[in-house]
Amino acid sequence: MSTQATGTLLVTGVRPYGEGDPVDILVIDGVITEIGTGLEAPAEAERVDGGGGIVLPGFVDLHTHLREPGREDTETIRSGSAAAALGGYTAVFAMANTSPVADNSTVTDNVWRAGREVGLVDVYPVGAVTVGLEGTQLAEMGMMAAGAAAVRMFSDDGKCVHDPLLMRRALEYAKGLDVLIAQHAEEPRLTVGAVAHEGPTAARLGLAGWPRAAEEAIVVRDALLARDAGARVHICHASTAGTVELLRWAKDQGIAITAEVTPHHLLLDDSRLTTYDPINKVNPPLRETSDNLALRQALADGVVDCVATDHAPHAAQEKCCEFAQAKPGMLGLQTAVAIIVETMVTPGLLDWRGVARVMSERPAEIVGLTDQGRPIAVGEPANLAIIDPDTSWVVRGRELASLSDNTPYEEMTMPTTVTATVLRGVLTARDGSVTR
Repeated sequence: MSTQATGTLLVTGVRPYGEGDPVDILVIDGVITEIGTGLEAPAEAERVDGGGGIVLPGFVDLHTHLREPGREDTETIRSGSAAAALGGYTAVFAMANTSPVADNSTVTDNVWRAGREVGLVDVYPVGAVTVGLEGTQLAEMGMMAAGAAAVRMFSDDGKCVHDPLLMRRALEYAKGLDVLIAQHAEEPRLTVGAVAHEGPTAARLGLAGWPRAAEEAIVVRDALLARDAGARVHICHASTAGTVELLRWAKDQGIAITAEVTPHHLLLDDSRLTTYDPINKVNPPLRETSDNLALRQALADGVVDCVATDHAPHAAQEKCCEFAQAKPGMLGLQTAVAIIVETMVTPGLLDWRGVARVMSERPAEIVGLTDQGRPIAVGEPANLAIIDPDTSWVVRGRELASLSDNTPYEEMTMPTTVTATVLRGVLTARDGSVTR
């Protein structure tokens, strides 16, 4: 654990899960000790006025790119942790496509230690499945799992583990270690030169198309491999209606498969590409409205398990270029919960307990975290996100905590605001600023 309070925190005027009248939450030494009205605390205790807002368990992001080591010009563990805390997150999983690649315990342990030193969120490094993300040789997963970081999830995200035999071996190895393989589902032979969703928009704009089948072929392949290995597999950034149906089928067969969806694949579609603005280039690409709607329903139904941001900072020169040459990816940590409110809560697909399920409880379960994603109850760790559901804010990339500003939501009005975040009793963010 990177941060543990040794004092007292009193949170006043909050509604757990948005239900009932406001209550107070008393936290001592990082643990919730009392929930009620009119609670008192010592004069030296830190206080947070919730203003009648909603309190949820702190969010857990299974898919974040913090870029350190190697690309500290675009993001650092400190700046990414700040963005996460401001977005209501108390734990993030940092993907392995750094430089050097996180394919050994030296790198993963250093990322873990750096996250502890910053102390704004729990930073869990994701280990690479293959050496150098090259897809030819398995990385030392056992050494990373046994290291100080105790790596519990492995992914070559950014690249697909495309060799079926290698993926089979990885799943068998993961089964023995009781760790999770997270797959970037993309059959590379179907996406050579592709930059946009294969459909009428890409055809009209003259952009090379990326078919849904490239994702879906890997989803079904890996479901079958996981079935035969008796292992768990997690599908990163599901983006198509076909993937939803394949996940539904696999779960009906009893296969241990889980999946995440990004906020941008719930909200945005490929109609945004008409400006050729590379800010909208992402991997997998923005699909069609029918895919958005299928993913929303799947998240509500539990076919897609959770929300993950795929927060992907890039330098200005990597986005200010021709669409085909631009790096794929967009920022997501500070805007995630607001987009879930817009796409899922406002239409009635999820209530606030549902938001807690898909943004906190279920992601923590998937990776086996025992001190995150816990209920708001006496005796539980005080990992909390306090939300004002009625105060909107306008997104401006230069004002976000990330070192990069590649947000597709520039000048968009977000319908809800995170007002405070608490990590095991330590206030990490309040009123738009980090506290450490």
